[in-house]
Amino acid sequence: MTLSNFLSVALPYAYWVYLVIAIVVFTLLIFLSAPYGRHNRQGWGPQMNATLGWTIMESPALFMPVLCLVIAGVQLTPVTLAFISLWYIHYVQRTIIYNWQRRHSTKQYPIFICALAFVYNIFNGYVVAWDVYVTDPMTNTDWLLSLPFICGVILFTVGMAINISSDRLLLRQRNSHLEGYIIPNQGLHRFVASPNYFGEMLEWAGFAIATWSVGGALFALFTIANLGPRAFSNRAWYRETFADYPKERKALIPFIL
Repeated sequence: MTLSNFLSVALPYAYWVYLVIAIVVFTLLIFLSAPYGRHNRQGWGPQMNATLGWTIMESPALFMPVLCLVIAGVQLTPVTLAFISLWYIHYVQRTIIYNWQRRHSTKQYPIFICALAFVYNIFNGYVVAWDVYVTDPMTNTDWLLSLPFICGVILFTVGMAINISSDRLLLRQRNSHLEGYIIPNQGLHRFVASPNYFGEMLEWAGFAIATWSVGGALFALFTIANLGPRAFSNRAWYRETFADYPKERKALIPFIL
């Protein structure tokens, strides 16, 4: 059996593994704050520079889609090229541009968490890429004018704009207040504790709709399972740290949640 055949046969089983991972991660994060960023703490092993750690753990997202295409020997269609462009627009921003903006950060990141995230991104890259670009590649260019694709791209674009603008506001505040965290009060930060997470959820929901794929849907589900509980942990941290943190501010979705 060739590697390509093996990866094709394994994909349906990988779907179920992914679903289980999302459920387990969601359950754990309800009771335990992942130990990075403002929640970083002792007891999780050796630490490394957070910017370097972020680059390493996100890097599989940059090479896995291309690797899968090479292994499968698949030629891109105009539709799959549009799909993969959405993927790389996000991950070039997230892995390269965002990290360049925070390159002077002295924050630390647990090596254990970096390793887990690195493995996850390999797995996620395989599931999404093999599903969307190899197993059932879209060849009908009419899909680019379909309602799901147009709505998905719009949702992806809005989510990415929210994600980038919210992250930049946080970076700007941290650079101007080097002594520590302060309450963010600009942009969507006025309404929710973690608008950057809200934006990322919208992005991958849009990607799932645009690609109309099982892999995309599982990635969107995992994003919600991973970032949703963390948004509530962030709000709890702000409330514990700052007595004047606005009580009416939501955790994730403006005016709702």
